[in-house]
Amino acid sequence: MEPKPNGRYSPRLIHAPTELQAGRILAEIGVDPYGIRAMLPKMRSLLIALDDVECRVANILKQEMLASGGDAAVHRDSVACAKPSTDALIMGTPKQIRRLAEKLAAQPFGLSGLSRRLIEILENSECTDYLLRTGRREMTLGKTTAVMGILNVTPDSFSDGGKFPTVDAAVLCGCRMAEAGADFIDVGGESSRPGADPVPIDVELARVLPVIEALHACVEVPISIDTTKAEVARRALAAGAEIVNDISAMTCDPAMPALMAESGAAVVLMHMRGLPKTMQSTLPEYRSLPGDVVLYLRERLEAAQTAGIGFDRIIVDPGFGFGKSRGDNLALLDGLAELRMLGRPILAGVSRKSFVRQITGDALTASSEGTAAAIAAAAMNGAAIVRVHDVPAARKVVAIIDALTRART
Repeated sequence: MEPKPNGRYSPRLIHAPTELQAGRILAEIGVDPYGIRAMLPKMRSLLIALDDVECRVANILKQEMLASGGDAAVHRDSVACAKPSTDALIMGTPKQIRRLAEKLAAQPFGLSGLSRRLIEILENSECTDYLLRTGRREMTLGKTTAVMGILNVTPDSFSDGGKFPTVDAAVLCGCRMAEAGADFIDVGGESSRPGADPVPIDVELARVLPVIEALHACVEVPISIDTTKAEVARRALAAGAEIVNDISAMTCDPAMPALMAESGAAVVLMHMRGLPKTMQSTLPEYRSLPGDVVLYLRERLEAAQTAGIGFDRIIVDPGFGFGKSRGDNLALLDGLAELRMLGRPILAGVSRKSFVRQITGDALTASSEGTAAAIAAAAMNGAAIVRVHDVPAARKVVAIIDALTRART
């Protein structure tokens, strides 16, 4: 063995966020295939947070994780049950956490339910491809980053309001988006910018139906209708749309869940606190982000399935800019991968959002570089779909991210 510089060894940090990368490193060392299979789970660590856990339950988690070679962080007073509850952080490899789940399945205190949740998180966190059914087609998302083009046919949207004074102008823009590589086109007839007033159904229908009908005749990509109203969704689906992008996650209109179940269309469930009119005037306080977003979207996923909407027809959206401060949006962007535990494709709408412009100091019409950086961050952190105003630019951004992903694998 050659002597090390200055007689010392030179350790270095290895970045191997995926099993494929970890396996390549082991293979280059010369580890035999059996050893690679045995070591891979040890090279991947997961952190799973639990809020407000009874101390007796926290102690069980701590003991079982230590016994399996992992650990669980709990409040220092929980061992003696000096306080009623504690937050907990489970730390371990997938194998260790799966072993914990198996042990919890036979435990009291409702821990069998926690066991099922842990298994669900493990399975969902390993998912990279997502089947999406729309009623008109099936597609697989996740292999590359899909681009959804924004087509607002409104006079007052925050970025492009009044840009399309005629149906022909809007349709031409939609066709150009498809030609530029858009995988979806999202048509909206009611602005959801902060401070926006609701739009009557007849006005919204008059704006979106002619555009959707004409687009359906000239583009092959799926058309989405951005609405919270069941009647608008129903008419838009009949006109050719196949996805409903509901910023209220089907809470604004009680008729929406039944319509979606009956139609077979896909639905985007988005996180939002409050309504567009007031959502940024008094910002809500979050316990933790993106944890609060994950919990809300999981509840809405379960409600959708209870209503009869198939799991493979749902997309989730964390709702950048909807009832969130600049810091909230950054925390959400940084922790976007946590939404993977939901097991559904993540849609990220960061294009031209105010938090991007606040950071870059750009005016509304000059935020292309900041938007490109935010799109790149979203794609790298787990977004399967990015919703954008500038399709050609976004296609170039995600091409780099997707190439990097392929190089890793």
